[in-house]
Order: sequence, then C-alpha cells, then structure tokens
Amino acid sequence: MIRVNENYFKLQASYLFSEIAKRVSDFQAAHADKDIIKLGIGDVTRALPRACIDALHKAVDEMGHDRTFRGYGPEQGYLFLREKIAAADFQARGADVSADEIFISDGTKCDSSNIQEIFDAGIKIAIPDPVYPVYLDASVMAGRTGKFQNGRFEGICYMASNRENNFIPDLPAEPVDLIYLCFPNNPTGATISRELLQSWVDYARENKAVILYDAAYEAFIQDDGVPRSIYEIPNAREVAIEFRSFSKTAGFTGTRCAYTVVPKNCVAFDGEGTRHALHPLWNRRHCTKFNGVSYPVQRAAEAVYSDEGAVQVKELVGYYLKNAALIRQEITGLGLDCIGGQNSPYVWIDGKMDSWDFFDLLLNRAGVVCTPGSGFGKCGHGYIRISAFNSFENVRRAMARIRETLT
Repeated sequence: MIRVNENYFKLQASYLFSEIAKRVSDFQAAHADKDIIKLGIGDVTRALPRACIDALHKAVDEMGHDRTFRGYGPEQGYLFLREKIAAADFQARGADVSADEIFISDGTKCDSSNIQEIFDAGIKIAIPDPVYPVYLDASVMAGRTGKFQNGRFEGICYMASNRENNFIPDLPAEPVDLIYLCFPNNPTGATISRELLQSWVDYARENKAVILYDAAYEAFIQDDGVPRSIYEIPNAREVAIEFRSFSKTAGFTGTRCAYTVVPKNCVAFDGEGTRHALHPLWNRRHCTKFNGVSYPVQRAAEAVYSDEGAVQVKELVGYYLKNAALIRQEITGLGLDCIGGQNSPYVWIDGKMDSWDFFDLLLNRAGVVCTPGSGFGKCGHGYIRISAFNSFENVRRAMARIRETLT
C-alpha cells in the first residue's frame, strides 16, 4: 500500500507565519473597521528599483519577437547575471568566487532546505536557537530528527543564541556534520565579527563539517568591520556554502530571484572517508529538479549591478534601515532591551512576557502585527521580532500605538 512520509507528522502545529496570518485574519474578521499595521513577516513594501523595472520591460519586449525570444535557459542561471554577481558581491570584496560556482534560483528558502538532499540521511545537524523555521522543518521532513520532546527535536544539536553570548551561538560541544548559520541573523538581527566567523570556519575544517551560511540580509550591513560573505574568511571555501537573495536587497519577494554559491573545493565524505566535491552534486540536483529562473527576472536582477541600480538599491536599503532605527529608538525609550536594527531590518525585543501573549497584546490593543519569538525556537520565549519592512509613516504610527499601549 502507498504510505505517507510520516516525518511530516512530527512537524509542530502550523508554519509560524501561517499561524500569524490566521490570527490576523481572525482579528480582522471580528474587527473589520480596525486599521492593522503589519510589522511581522519580513516582506518588503516598496516598489522595485526603477532600473529593475526598465530591465524587466526590455526583457519582456525581447520575448515578443522571434529573433530575441528566449526559451529554456541554463538551469544554473544566465552567465550575464552570474558574472555580475561574482564580480560585485565577492571579488570586489576580496572573496574568491567565480561565476561558475554560482547557481541562480527562486529563493534562499528553497535552496537552504533543498541543499540537505546532497548529504547522507544520518548526518548530525546543528541549528541556532532561535532560528529561521525552514532550517529545522526541512530537517524534520527529511527524517533527520527524532521525536519532539520538551520543546525540541531529538537528534538535533541546538545552539543557544541569547543575551549571554550576544546572540551569537557558541561552537557545538558535540560532533556535528552540517551547521546552519545566518548573519545578519533572522530573527535576532545580530551580526558576527570576522574573528568569530573565523572560529566557525576553523571548527568546520577540524571536524570535517560543512557550514550552510545564510547571508540573505548582507546588504543591510553598514559596519565595515562586519563580513558580508563567509568567503571573506580564509579557508572558508573548503567548508562553506552560501545563500543570498534579491528579495530584501532589491524588493524581489514577489519577483523571486536568489542564488547559492558552492565552491568547487568544498567537500564532504563517503562512508569510506573518500573526499567528494559538493559542486557537481548540487549541480546534478539543481539540473534535475529546477528549470531555471525566467529570463526577464534574471535581467531585472542584473540591473541591480548597474550604476543606476546600485544607487537605487542603496536608497531602498537605507529607507528600511531608517525604519529600523526608529523602532530601536522607540523600544529602548520604553525601557525594553533589544538587539538588531543597525545592520539588520529586524529588531529583537525582550518583551518580559510570553511571546504569543505579547503578540496578542499588540494585535488586540495596538493593531500592530509583530512576530512572536517562541515561533523561532525555545530560546525565543519571551521575545518578539519587529520588522522594518513597511512605510516610514506606518512604522511611526505603529510605534506611537505601541508606546500608548505599553505606558
């Protein structure tokens, strides 16, 4: 008889952001006249940069003529985009990444979970806590965890990120094989220094592990002392795969374009200890299960690297950072501890109460949607995340409402 993948039954409740959407929908149904300001899910609100729109229009026009029409493109992405990425995002910062090590995709959410397919089912995975839920849920779906007990899954190495360690997890105390790291961090907004990131690279090399480095928010880094890529760290190419996205950088959440870097000298091992390059394995997976990002969207992403696009993207990022600075200022003014909001669009706040209770308080009394920290893991209990992705005016109004609610 046909059987289901019973690992799905281990998943806890609904996906975090689906639960938030349900609560907001229920509230709006009961209070149709209530104005809701959403600072929860990390979805951008401003239009695409003009350079990207112009590139989209031009590419769509090309698709309307036989002479310039494009059919299936290379699964790895068009070379015109991969070359721009390699030069601007890595080589310009001294990171050794070539165009043929870059795989264009439709999102880091997909790649950071799908990447698990190229690793053995019995590997030990280390995940920060709190953490972007996709890393954990993908591990559960793949059968790499045991039962859920006392708020955590057996078989996972949880790396606590808290006030005591400045929300940067300590190196694992037990042997692990695959390590998820995210900086600037989602949800906490914390960043990592070169020295600390070097210690992670050294750990991975010593323990023959691989780091999955989610740098989806690197464009928000303003501090020159903070690395924007793990490949700025010596020897990282041997042990790290990096994920990046145009979603928050250039507003592509609805347009869908991202990329993954798999260096050719990044390796894992078989059961006999023989080294195997991961690049050809991911290439095979990518070509088998992905048919490429559309040509117009890749042209729009290429425009990010034009002179006009670079200026427009910088302005876009600066706009959201202005929002984040206001949130941080208001929250600290209320006497609440927080982190993030400086090199990140997220502000992580110690609410001094249950996370979902704080969520309901802000929704019901202030009409403001945040994200409960407990949805990101056990170490998120008592915290909420507020996103800077909205208009400045809405952020200003939301913070005034929160101030009124909490004072």
